[in-house]
Amino acid sequence: MSSTSSTTTTTGAAEGTRLTLEIWHPDCWGLQATEAVDAGLLVHTVHRTRDETVEGHFTVYADTTARLDEFVAFVDDSPLTYSTVELGQRTTGTAPNPGNVTRELFVEYDPEHSISDTLVSHGFIHDASVRVEGGAEHWPVFVADGRAEVRDRLDTIRAETDAEISISRVTPAGADSTERFDRTDRLTPRQRDAFELACERNYYAWPRETSTHELAAELDVSKTTLLEHLRTAEAKLLNPDESPD
Repeated sequence: MSSTSSTTTTTGAAEGTRLTLEIWHPDCWGLQATEAVDAGLLVHTVHRTRDETVEGHFTVYADTTARLDEFVAFVDDSPLTYSTVELGQRTTGTAPNPGNVTRELFVEYDPEHSISDTLVSHGFIHDASVRVEGGAEHWPVFVADGRAEVRDRLDTIRAETDAEISISRVTPAGADSTERFDRTDRLTPRQRDAFELACERNYYAWPRETSTHELAAELDVSKTTLLEHLRTAEAKLLNPDESPD
């Protein structure tokens, strides 16, 4: 989980690498919670308290209110957290469609259970919202080095933390990736899978190169469910004024 006080976006850098890291590390309540419950987390801000713990502001999202309740109960009962405070719940749109139910949380926990300080100490700068889903953290970061140096730094972090780290995306250093990551963060795992598969199969091309029946079969869902995921994803991605929290 993140333990930095704010998001740092690097602009105007002539050299360097932007990438998204997929991370698992031991003793993290967020990883354990998203692995146990079908819900996700967005990390907003985290700060240190006077007691040398950290307190973070998060948005948890899921398909249903019951799933949110299950997630919050898991976090509250975790031996890795000290306290959990709920700020409120929000349902986007006129009906409780899957992925539209969110809740804001403040969670206090031990900084030793975060990998953020280790990433920062090795030159990885937090570049956009951190997303936690399915027992994995997704970190958009910038590092002022080439790919060979990045590999060496990641090997060092793996050795220091027993973390499992893979690179899921690499983009040019000069690209403004913040909006893309923020827009993608609006989607639940199912919505993201459906939307990304539709893009990969050129569903949005003209003429279309695949059908909703084929996409639904590949995802092993009904056509109705697929269309619901795609329509919700499209609405979230196309509406810049809609906030996930």
